[in-house]
Amino acid sequence: MEFSKSKLTALVLLRLSIGWHFLFEGLVKVMNPSWSSKIYLLDSGGFMKSIFEWIANNTTVLPVIDFLNAWGLTVIGFSLIAGLFSRYASFAGMLLLASYYLSHPAFPGIEYMYQTDGSYFIINKTLVELFALYVIFSFPTDHFVGLERFLKHAKHAPKV
Repeated sequence: MEFSKSKLTALVLLRLSIGWHFLFEGLVKVMNPSWSSKIYLLDSGGFMKSIFEWIANNTTVLPVIDFLNAWGLTVIGFSLIAGLFSRYASFAGMLLLASYYLSHPAFPGIEYMYQTDGSYFIINKTLVELFALYVIFSFPTDHFVGLERFLKHAKHAPKV
């Protein structure tokens, strides 16, 4: 697949900015030993509220979810920034964002303990970022700008 310079630049900038967002969010959680998703999960709404509340109140499951969330964000972010396996990272990021959206859907009539930083009706920033990851998934740029480019060249280099 060929891209014009401006299309490639736009896609790479999108990949890098989402990567930075994921990496930073992940590292903040990884570096804070007292961080937990419990309050966020208890504040869930929508038709899956009971599942997220069960996770928050389960002392065996919650630490596993917290670990997977913090390190998942970090690894996905690093992968997107590095341009290494970003199709897999994009897919994993979409799954993670879908779980965030299902926990806190922007549906009319659902009120949350913590106010969001905007007014939303069905589409919110989480869903927009999920769709942006779908664009990255659909139009990968790693083989142009990223570590995968070097891996591809190393794999096809003549053996000595």
